[in-house]
Amino acid sequence: MALHCAPLHPWKVSPAEAIQIQQTLAHRVREEPLSTSVETIGGVDVSISGDTATAAVVVLSFPALEVLDYQLHHASVPFPYIPGLLSFREVPVICPALERLQVIPDVLMTDSQGKAHPRRFGLAAHLGILLDWPTFGVAKSRLIGSYQMPEVEKGNWTYLYDGEEIIGAVVRTRTGVKPVFVSVGHRITLPEAVSLTLHTTTRYRLPEPVRLAHHLSKRGRFPHR
Repeated sequence: MALHCAPLHPWKVSPAEAIQIQQTLAHRVREEPLSTSVETIGGVDVSISGDTATAAVVVLSFPALEVLDYQLHHASVPFPYIPGLLSFREVPVICPALERLQVIPDVLMTDSQGKAHPRRFGLAAHLGILLDWPTFGVAKSRLIGSYQMPEVEKGNWTYLYDGEEIIGAVVRTRTGVKPVFVSVGHRITLPEAVSLTLHTTTRYRLPEPVRLAHHLSKRGRFPHR
């Protein structure tokens, strides 16, 4: 078994065409309970240096958070930076790394938005649809939405709203530290995504899957843990 990104659309498109692709595919997103228990969890991140993008995918055991597998992929940056269209810049670089994994994670966590997106189709949702795999996003900042700040202790969280629609959660992963923004990508519920975020966070603000993936994509090695 291997992960495979389905060729549902071209990647060399204009920003207007990219928005149309998002609008067309967004209705495929399913917010539903995980179908299996989580024993492995993957973290995904991309770093950009000049004209080169580096994608890193790390697979950890759960709940022990031991590294089981990882892959890197380097490529030319395929798309300009445009807010709301991050997946067109990063997913073409992520997919080759995912497809080389020997250990397939039960769920993928990305350093990005999922449904907390103007068209409900952030990178985590886009990747989940291409893979038909459980995904969710843990972002360091808000793209859209309003919320009440959660209480300062780790473990507290509040809903992120767009109007009256719940599009994500604002999660305190460390006491007294800025929260992160969690949202469904595909084939997972928001409470499950929040729980996995909290259960994979150690002494840092970011959960270990995306923290390690970020470090690996940026420096080519893992940090001391």
